Amino acid sequence: MRDHYIALDVHSTSSEMAVVTARGRLTRRERCGTTIAELTAAIESVPRRRQLCFEEGPLADWLLRNLAGIVEGITVCEPRRNHLIAKESDKDDPIDAKKLAQLFRGGYLKAVHHSPSLERALFKQHVALYHERVRERVRAANRITAHLRRQGIMVCESDFARPEQREELLEQLPRSALLRGNQQMLWEWYDLLVAEEQAMRKRLIDEARRREMIGHFRQLPGIDWIRASTFYAYVDTPWRFRRKSSLWKYLGIGLERRQSGSGPCRVHVVKRCNRVLKAMILGAAKSAIDQANNRFFEQYESWKEGGLGSQNARRNVARSMAATLWGMWKSGSVYRGELVTVPKR
Repeated sequence: MRDHYIALDVHSTSSEMAVVTARGRLTRRERCGTTIAELTAAIESVPRRRQLCFEEGPLADWLLRNLAGIVEGITVCEPRRNHLIAKESDKDDPIDAKKLAQLFRGGYLKAVHHSPSLERALFKQHVALYHERVRERVRAANRITAHLRRQGIMVCESDFARPEQREELLEQLPRSALLRGNQQMLWEWYDLLVAEEQAMRKRLIDEARRREMIGHFRQLPGIDWIRASTFYAYVDTPWRFRRKSSLWKYLGIGLERRQSGSGPCRVHVVKRCNRVLKAMILGAAKSAIDQANNRFFEQYESWKEGGLGSQNARRNVARSMAATLWGMWKSGSVYRGELVTVPKR
């Protein structure tokens, strides 16, 4: 029984489906509505064995959970790697679906990890919403800072975070009802975002307390409820990485090598990564170093004395922390600082 490779180019109202055989012959192309009922009917009309693929996007997790039972395999692929779809010859939705099916058949698609558990997926979505709300609050604070700076008032967020601090700033503004009204509106928007952020943080911590592994992660210096929950939600399972170097690349703290012919070998930090996790692990490393009196601080000092710059030494600490979290998760154990190796000075 040969495989049939099905590719979906998914949109909010309709989806393009293309089917190719194991030999690469296009046998079917059609459009159907983006509903589970219509997609199921279209896919089940394809002879078994069925291998399905579609690109990562807002609908990917929903499709993965609802279509898994009618195919032998599903691949949610990374759209940034599918350059052939966008850059070769003509382009429209049916052509995209056909090219995606051919790439799928050839084994050229890179799979994107999705949690099979709806509960874990919803927890990850809440963590993502919390980080998005934090970014919105920071944007609002920066907008207020810029608005005051135009009037020659140099402040930072801590200077207006509390309502009682603002009356003095208002007195420094020109006597313009329009200007002061705009400033009050910006502060009202900022206060709303702060309240939402605090409510989401409380809800996130309440959910995190129910997960034992997150509590273990908090035993590391520099790791609090938010950072532990972020690592837990975005990594999802330690078994998706075969080596710690793969985890480091996903976190944006690993290295990749570039060389052509007899030219020089260039090594640099990966650019494509999960930026939320990168900020989390580098922030945790900085906090652990600032706390001092822990094994990660000793690592940092040892690498600094060995000639490394502060940025590279901090990145090495972040790698050590990520490997520790990964190892704890795989073994289900608690943090044991004596197992963190400190290089000799």
